[in-house]
Amino acid sequence: QVQLVESGGDLVQPGGSLRLSCAASGSISSINTMGWYRQAPGKERELVATITSSGSTNYADSAKGRFTISRDNAKATVYVQMNSLKPEDTAVYYCYCNAVERRRLRGYWGQGTQVTVSS
Repeated sequence: QVQLVESGGDLVQPGGSLRLSCAASGSISSINTMGWYRQAPGKERELVATITSSGSTNYADSAKGRFTISRDNAKATVYVQMNSLKPEDTAVYYCYCNAVERRRLRGYWGQGTQVTVSS
């Protein structure tokens, strides 16, 4: 079984920063793309940022210039550094990866971590 465990969500004031972490564990042979998505109340889940195994990144327009995604392949962990946070960043943030398990490419989701940006 493969698990993704997120951490780092918190309550912060506008303009503050957070770093979210997501560690993958289990019967994974290799991890391809990892990323972060978020879902605010009443809204669809949306892309925040992704990063490939080779380090190529993709960001939502709302995240560009403020968020930085990175990964540590040795630790099977993906991070997102979030700076200059805004109230509209408030959401549950979900870690995602697609990985090879038992010779099959599969997608996995973490349980989510709450980020609240409020004064």
